[in-house]
Amino acid sequence: MSTFSIGDTEFLRDGRPHQIISGAIHYFRVHPDQWQDRIRKARLMGLNTVETYVAWNAHEPRRGEWDATGWNDLGRFLDLVREEGMDAIVRPGPYICAEWHNGGLPTWLAADENTLRTSDPAYLADVADYLRRVYEIVAPRQIQHGGPVVLVQIENEYGAYGSDREYLEELVRITKDSGISVPLTTVDQPVDRMLADGSLAGLHRTGSFGSRIPERLATLREHQATGPLMCSEFWDGWFDWWGGVHHTTEVATVAEDLDALLAAGASVNIYMFHGGTNFGLTNGANHKGRYLPLVTSYDYDAPLDEAGNPTEKYYALRDVIAKHAPVPDELPEPAVPAPSFTVPLRNIGTWTDAGTAAPASAEHPATFDALEHLSALVRYDVELPELSAPATLTVEDARDLAWVRVDGQSIGILARTRHDHTITVPPGKILSILVEDQGRVNYGPRLGEEKGLIGTPLLNGDPLRGWRSTPLDVAATAAVITARDTEASAESEAGAAPSAWIGEFELPDASDLFLDTAGWGKGYAFMNGFFLGRYWRNGPQRTLYIPAPAARRETNRLVVLELEHLLKPRAQFLPGLELGDREE
Repeated sequence: MSTFSIGDTEFLRDGRPHQIISGAIHYFRVHPDQWQDRIRKARLMGLNTVETYVAWNAHEPRRGEWDATGWNDLGRFLDLVREEGMDAIVRPGPYICAEWHNGGLPTWLAADENTLRTSDPAYLADVADYLRRVYEIVAPRQIQHGGPVVLVQIENEYGAYGSDREYLEELVRITKDSGISVPLTTVDQPVDRMLADGSLAGLHRTGSFGSRIPERLATLREHQATGPLMCSEFWDGWFDWWGGVHHTTEVATVAEDLDALLAAGASVNIYMFHGGTNFGLTNGANHKGRYLPLVTSYDYDAPLDEAGNPTEKYYALRDVIAKHAPVPDELPEPAVPAPSFTVPLRNIGTWTDAGTAAPASAEHPATFDALEHLSALVRYDVELPELSAPATLTVEDARDLAWVRVDGQSIGILARTRHDHTITVPPGKILSILVEDQGRVNYGPRLGEEKGLIGTPLLNGDPLRGWRSTPLDVAATAAVITARDTEASAESEAGAAPSAWIGEFELPDASDLFLDTAGWGKGYAFMNGFFLGRYWRNGPQRTLYIPAPAARRETNRLVVLELEHLLKPRAQFLPGLELGDREE
């Protein structure tokens, strides 16, 4: 039986000093058929450990509907880590941030943000149920039971959010009562207040940082007087948001900082080793004075790129690790270009009335949360009073992007990123507002905020009442569109928005593909029913990554749900990733 513990100055594995050299892979951002490949490449870079968050809202999107199969099979992921001869670190939150929608918290939790991440009894009851389910998977896979798990983290950067010690104490109690006996850790940025507020006596404090190594370690040591120093989030890259740039970091600088960490005897978890993809509608958003939704790619400028290919950074960090620990002689296979080809798209017509649920009628617009709606769109319709001249429509908040129409004619857009709240409305009969949830905020006090039309819109200062709120399930709509694809034109021109498009093609062999969206507007794409995610001409991201398991040797079907204007009615596939202009 192996053991793992914390000594006076070092981690102890089977009683011997041990330096953790870990990398982050989020199983929920990688196709399950590719888990083994990514874990193997982690070992070949010289890592001895793989770390993952657990995303509560991936496992339980609706209360009581727990799923730990397929994409959510955490047990299988940990078993693959063990089979590769590596250790594992599990960070179940319940809050994870991770640039993942709502920071991993399910939307069905109490909407009042003040109850989240506190000792509120109702919140803790739900958290206890969640953690016990996770620990049913993790506990038998601890190192003393022959499994890979050597550390479990309590909460996540809690010192940046709150200071409720009773909350942390309850998380520790649930964790220990569930059979977790490996060392428990916390992580916070190396700021005195955060390190003090985010942990408890008996928990091992670690840091999250990507530079100024000696200074950060010194601050961490002030708060963790004994035991090993560990940077459990060594930021080797960064994330991107729509309308921004593709963030990258200097390879040489990252390598130097990693060298400094390892030379100091510190343990490390590289965040990220492989970022993967925010498939479907799983991207988060930031809001630090301005709402910024994050892109579909979570490439993160990591050692393995979004498609799992080794980068220059991979080999540079491998060379650094080789100075401090054994590294396998074997190297991963180099990347090969993906097939490049073009496929015409057929226009299937409009799609925002396909696959919709029954509308909810009320005096006020219903939020996504009130509708218990987990997809991206809700359409709001209301009868307009008789107008003799254009009027001013004022909304309290449109979260997050709203296309406004009167009698089917577009009159403009309300964008949260621009702080839009008013628009001029011409005389007409029916006002329709299609609202997109562009991603739930994943960090800070806006966790759990509602989506949709917030409050009651005003027309020339008077409340508009009598709304119909219709949820639109994007994935269900794609399935309906596919089923009704019978009378589509073989040669279609770009049509009025919103429009649905289908293209078909064959492949000689299943392969990763890179779908170019530069000629499209804004919308969603599906390959053989697999939800690739969002695209937007706003950039920086240009390609959607299609993992090889989602493609077929036989006929493949691409479905595109365009919200604005498809400028080029074709799908072009590129040889590799195009993630946008880099930060200068």
